[in-house]
Amino acid sequence: MGAIPVYVWRLAPDRLATRRQLRAQGLRPGGQDVVAQIERPRRRRPPLVAYLYEIEQAKPVRPMTPAKWAALDKANAARRTCPQCRTDAGYVIPSSLGVCVPCAYPEDEQRAA
Repeated sequence: MGAIPVYVWRLAPDRLATRRQLRAQGLRPGGQDVVAQIERPRRRRPPLVAYLYEIEQAKPVRPMTPAKWAALDKANAARRTCPQCRTDAGYVIPSSLGVCVPCAYPEDEQRAA
């Protein structure tokens, strides 16, 4: 397997894009192989690496179907439902708490009442 070209951050050719850049244009890699990579140097840590794809070979993003929208709604509802009191918290429950704020800090709720 041959080595792919490596470019310095912000110096890649205009015909190449990262996945995020493709997505911003309404495109996806569409099964093509990585053609190059860019490296962003960082102090005291290894460089950040991003893979590049040919814009010309990219395909349009597939549209969301009603079934995909329904699945996304269901997943987001699950992230908002408190596992302890089973209510919709109205926000995504942070993984650091694991439960809604009233369940995590019941003593604060009693003081406020």
